[in-house]
Amino acid sequence: MNRSAVTDHDPWLLTPGPLTTSLTVKQAMLHDYGSRDARFIEINRRVRERLVGIVSGQGSHECVPLQGSGTFVVEAMLINFVPRDGKLLILVNGAYGQRMQKICEYHALAFETLVFAENEPVDPDALAERLAADESISHVAVVHCETTTGILNPLKAVADVTESHGRALLVDSMSAFGALPVDSREIRFDALVASSNKCLEGVPGMGFCLAERGALEATRGNSDSLCLDLFEQWRGLEGNGQWRFTPPTHCILAFDRALDEFEAEGGVAGRGGRYRDNCRVLVDGMRALGFETLLPDELQAPIIVTFLMPSDPDFEFQAFYDGLSERGYVIYPGKLTVAETFRMGCIGRLDASHMRGALDAVKAVLGR
Repeated sequence: MNRSAVTDHDPWLLTPGPLTTSLTVKQAMLHDYGSRDARFIEINRRVRERLVGIVSGQGSHECVPLQGSGTFVVEAMLINFVPRDGKLLILVNGAYGQRMQKICEYHALAFETLVFAENEPVDPDALAERLAADESISHVAVVHCETTTGILNPLKAVADVTESHGRALLVDSMSAFGALPVDSREIRFDALVASSNKCLEGVPGMGFCLAERGALEATRGNSDSLCLDLFEQWRGLEGNGQWRFTPPTHCILAFDRALDEFEAEGGVAGRGGRYRDNCRVLVDGMRALGFETLLPDELQAPIIVTFLMPSDPDFEFQAFYDGLSERGYVIYPGKLTVAETFRMGCIGRLDASHMRGALDAVKAVLGR
């Protein structure tokens, strides 16, 4: 079946990203700006200032944007903030913690892992024990919301343990930033990274690092990559407002517009509230159709939901996926070792009506 026979719009993306964006965010990209244009430099300054404001970091924190997908800025964070004589402890309960491990292997950074099951949050008590036992650990890295499952890790508790042991915290908040609150006055971190799409609903193409100013200044000379050197990127932006290398101009224009819409919705509270409604409608509806969630409700972040693959031998995931796609809804396969699963996202420019539409499509596909 041709999707155009069922729907005449772009597919609704129930995925962890890229995501459905608003028409006005798309339209913001219909302009060409030179990278040295005074108007573009002002947009960069405004974007950086607004991002710092989301974590209440005015006067204490800096924003360093970087070209590329979210993984680019995760890699940049690790290779800049972990010095050559440091050692990183990575808290792993999914694929994105494992990806940080791979980054460290590529750059020969000293690291250890503290591994938890994919369907369990990281344990602050286990972290405390490891830090007490190993004084050589200088930094701790954690994924805020592990989109492998959609599980929410206890960021505040992890930050408190890390600070109480005198270590530095690095946070991958890629899929949570903008929907779940992070206040730098209450959660102490050296660096936190996220991207222009995900919960801020811009388009893919840039990440950003929010860093405590003193910690950022201390990274000078740490990077073993020219392009991923956050200190030099920051110094350039502070000096003349320009990126060191060609910036993703259209992505930044879209992001500036997306931040307008984020603020108009009520910031973190408003954006997170809509996603929580989406998650509730989706989970309740899928359970009514006989599906089971991997996670209990108390561990589920309102970002992406992992559903167990039905045990019915007549259920074929590819046919299910294709049937939903034909009806204009794109979901995501699972990538777990603990169970066969698939995932449906709650974020992007979607609301409860889209969730109900997705549920109607699921019901129709199951009937077919």
